[in-house]
Amino acid sequence: MLPLIRSEFRKLGTVRSPWLLLAAGPLLVVAGVTGLVQSGGNVHDPSVQSKALAHVALAALFTLIFGIFAVAGEYRHGTITDTFLSTPARGRVVTAKLAVYALAGAVAGLVSGVVAVVVTAAWWSAKGGSFSFAAAGSWRTLAGGVAVNVAFAAIGVGVGALLRNLAVAIAAALAWIALVEGIAGQLAGTGLARWLPFSASEALGRADMTGTAGFLPQWGGGLVLAGYAIAFAAAAMVTTLRRDVT
Repeated sequence: MLPLIRSEFRKLGTVRSPWLLLAAGPLLVVAGVTGLVQSGGNVHDPSVQSKALAHVALAALFTLIFGIFAVAGEYRHGTITDTFLSTPARGRVVTAKLAVYALAGAVAGLVSGVVAVVVTAAWWSAKGGSFSFAAAGSWRTLAGGVAVNVAFAAIGVGVGALLRNLAVAIAAALAWIALVEGIAGQLAGTGLARWLPFSASEALGRADMTGTAGFLPQWGGGLVLAGYAIAFAAAAMVTTLRRDVT
């Protein structure tokens, strides 16, 4: 397994586009925190600090797409055949990709978290506020945001393995977040909507950016999102083992 993991790291080191995606996460955090303050966010309100740090979870959008590149990117560039020829045990290949991309998601989440703390502290200081990690569960918000990045990276690997077409996989993931889950939530009602993937991620990352009431508790959102990540990983494993490469 270790040689496969090293191989995945080498692949990541030779491709620019996934790293550019991850670099966009901290930029989203900077823009989000700045927008929150500039739109009149009260820096003396501890809950506003938590909202600023919650942008770490929103940056997971990019780790989701990053994860999709793990398998779908190989299908796009035609390297998946060589990968499976060199390692016929396809299940081990998928496991290695899940491990490497989840780890990369964790690193991306940590980087976004550091950026969020620095930018939030800078704005609070500039506006005469007092930044404190004890305010409104800031540590929990940051930890939840990092966890969302890990889960979304794993889900992305699963989505890419299921759909295989890179453009279709990315479009489907973005459509679900931007449109489909919202419609499904309205049809199902708040009681069921909070169990959907993006709503669970908002609960885990304490990032209520949609104004939806009735989120799961943070631990509940974490369990639900972990369940989705496991389900997508299992589906990716099964379909990869059963389908022909071409």
